[in-house]
Amino acid sequence: MSKSLARVRTALDRAGLSAEILEMSDGTRTAADAARAAGCTVDQIAKSIIFRGEETGHVVLFLTAGGNRVDPARATAVAGQPLGKADAALIREETGFAIGGVAPVGHLKPVTAFFDPRLLDFDRVWAAAGTPRHVFAIAPRALLDLTGARVADFTG
Repeated sequence: MSKSLARVRTALDRAGLSAEILEMSDGTRTAADAARAAGCTVDQIAKSIIFRGEETGHVVLFLTAGGNRVDPARATAVAGQPLGKADAALIREETGFAIGGVAPVGHLKPVTAFFDPRLLDFDRVWAAAGTPRHVFAIAPRALLDLTGARVADFTG
């Protein structure tokens, strides 16, 4: 088991969640790929979109439904600071994950996170489990609680 995948499993276990982690043979780099592999709708995929907070220099995580796009202006307003592109090095340094497999939990450092209310429309959502080939299913309210994210309107 990779270190990234192990951190996600540990975070889920510590929270007392028995979320099933699945390995997908076709990979899950896009929301559409993940939805096909998991057998769910695109909006049941909880995408991890990362920006760089220009004032703090730290990553800011936006968990959004797979069919939604993060609106940069709305995201900036929600975050309370200008946002820029987070490069792969910053993402790996702060989350411990590579682009394409960024999980919403198991980060190396505390991460400010925001949560798309669309995800709350489902009984279960799927999120990256630390690699481009692994996902886990979870109740959206449990994911919200586990991440400490704030529900906010940042899509457009």
